[in-house]
Amino acid sequence: MSFKNRKKGWFLLVLAFMFMLATVTACGDTDGGAADDDDDDIVEEVDNDDVDDGDDEDIDDEDEDDEDEDDAADVSGDMQSVNLWSFTDEVPDMMAMFLENNPDYAARYDVDVTVISDQDGAYMMALDQALEAGGSDIPHIFTAESAFVLRYTQGTMAHHALPYSELGIDVDGLIDEAAIASYAVEIGTRDGEVVGLGFQATGGAMIYRRSIAESVFGTDDPDEIQDIVGPGWDRFLEAAAEIEDAGYAAVSGAGDLWQVIRTSGSPWVVDGELVIDSEREGFMDVHRVLYQEGLMNDADAWGDAWFADMSGAGERETFAFFGPAWLINFVMAGNAGDTYGDWAVAVPPTGFFWGGTWLMAHADAPEEVRGLLASFIEWVTLDSSTDGLQYLWANGLFDPDSDVRDVVASGTVMDMSNGEVEFLGGQNMFEVFAPAGDFADGTALTEYDLQINDWFIEQSQEYAQGTKTREEALNDFKQAVADNTAITVNFD
Repeated sequence: MSFKNRKKGWFLLVLAFMFMLATVTACGDTDGGAADDDDDDIVEEVDNDDVDDGDDEDIDDEDEDDEDEDDAADVSGDMQSVNLWSFTDEVPDMMAMFLENNPDYAARYDVDVTVISDQDGAYMMALDQALEAGGSDIPHIFTAESAFVLRYTQGTMAHHALPYSELGIDVDGLIDEAAIASYAVEIGTRDGEVVGLGFQATGGAMIYRRSIAESVFGTDDPDEIQDIVGPGWDRFLEAAAEIEDAGYAAVSGAGDLWQVIRTSGSPWVVDGELVIDSEREGFMDVHRVLYQEGLMNDADAWGDAWFADMSGAGERETFAFFGPAWLINFVMAGNAGDTYGDWAVAVPPTGFFWGGTWLMAHADAPEEVRGLLASFIEWVTLDSSTDGLQYLWANGLFDPDSDVRDVVASGTVMDMSNGEVEFLGGQNMFEVFAPAGDFADGTALTEYDLQINDWFIEQSQEYAQGTKTREEALNDFKQAVADNTAITVNFD
């Protein structure tokens, strides 16, 4: 078989109202991070022989010594071509493992992988074009991240997603057996049918420095800390004032709290009209208090100052970050420096989730490839056995070069797994993160969130810094929505 991993950079040119795609070839390694921001816009296309089924009869190796690797994997006419699209290497790497463990599928399917960074909306634009184009090159399996997944499960492009039941998957039975978090099912459901599910659980926690907690509150016990900082933001701000009085920053920046608040409350858009939920509007006041009273370092998420705060090298040592397990595994652990092992997780002031990848199958996928789609999707999203992807992922068994343990969608798998990690001083993070999914709510998401969130946080910053009144900031936010979308906006 041939397993091709194509990483493509996509550039949008406005020319006679049409997209022109420029693609050059390159290859890259797998970072395995849930927040993969380092895909360059120019990358190379290569054949990836991570999976070798050893079946020479299905591979034309007549030109075995030819230096052109793209021609070295011609397959016989019995092979079925399957196109997999994603915005990181994670799901393609899972497909590679699945085919390696299932040589019968490897002998029958030629998997062509396309990976495009989701930076600046490049993946969405390219995926939309590919889905609409139809034909043999359609993405048979495609993925979407929580920031834009509703576009493909319930929104504008949802008609391209095939209900899992039409693949022959016992969806309801396996969801119950695996105890999948309800928010993940809600997000992936259209008209009562599940069309997408994920493998991670991304319910969030407060990730805090033990030494600072001990210094300020006299304890670093997670149960006691959760009662000090919550529930609710009033209690958190009271605790933040104590932290500031002791010479520390409560959080790195306001963006840390925005990740908590943005997925709570009502959706931004209801029946085509903009709705500013009281919790999101209330964030503006929290943001202003953090800034005006010096309770944060005012660092931007994903910036150098944010990473420096994880290691204690920032403007002031920082007490807490907010995020799911992937933030620990793939961001904080690598940036913690001397603070590694000085962290713990506790229940946050309010439940939230951040991130996650959902898998969809194309509604026009031919019958000839649906066997692989069904088996692979079920193995990734619904298999709660010790042979399933989620058990391997949760217990650090997926990557032989890493023992990273992550929280998965299946509560059944979580009950069989051990989340004790050195970064948290030996704390079992699953005891906090696993139930966190129960407090996450997917009903607040819309397909418009990516843009609307940016416009809102921009105006909140203006209000926090005192350059605009609250009313001015809210009106300018509404104007941005009215000017750039077809959403109805009430200025009263």
